[in-house]
Amino acid sequence: MSATLAEFKKSAVVNTLRSCQLFTGLPPSALEQIAEVTVLKSLKKGEYFFHEGDPSPGFFVVQSGAVNVHRVNGLGQEQVIHIFRVGESFAEATLAAPKGCHADARAVGFTQVLLIQKDGILELLKRQPELALRMLGSMSNHLRVLVGQLEDFMLKDVETRLANWLLKRCPNPRDELPVQVELTMPKRALAAELGTIGETLSRTLAKFRKQKLIAVRGKTITILSPPKLYALLHRNLGEEP
Repeated sequence: MSATLAEFKKSAVVNTLRSCQLFTGLPPSALEQIAEVTVLKSLKKGEYFFHEGDPSPGFFVVQSGAVNVHRVNGLGQEQVIHIFRVGESFAEATLAAPKGCHADARAVGFTQVLLIQKDGILELLKRQPELALRMLGSMSNHLRVLVGQLEDFMLKDVETRLANWLLKRCPNPRDELPVQVELTMPKRALAAELGTIGETLSRTLAKFRKQKLIAVRGKTITILSPPKLYALLHRNLGEEP
């Protein structure tokens, strides 16, 4: 590999690390050190990064595509924990987990991630305690996401969960301006994230279209009137909008 190509690849890795919240504010020198213990992994749709119980190879930052992190219960049913998208990191907690990975991770479509290798990053953390503190903060954010997702699953039906999911992507749900939401994953992956199946999600989307709450074109969902969707959500919850 030529020096120029190697430098280009390292620069691309550093840019991806910089876009990750976990590394926000780190100086270029620190990002370059992390890049030294990082490798690029590419997987096709449906391929697994790891399975529950596997030894931890390190943790990951999504460069392109999306990653479905899930567990399978005793009945063989898949429960999505979270869909990680570009710029998000996952599996940091496995660095300190004696039993390895806590879940399965599968590529939603063609996906590229940066693998920050376990041995290298642990050695780096010993030399830079401030990075360890940042990672603790990131894991705390993930915990808040999981708690929020648990609260979403407690919403009474798919209609309410979908309305809630869409409104979370509105900058201001009380603003009348339409909002476009780009689906970066197949609808069945969104259905799994909402705790339902594809057919039920499709029926709910059709119901929202009929009520003129949304328009759907390809992978773009346009929320035609965020306030009306906001009002529907709160009516379903038995609350005043």
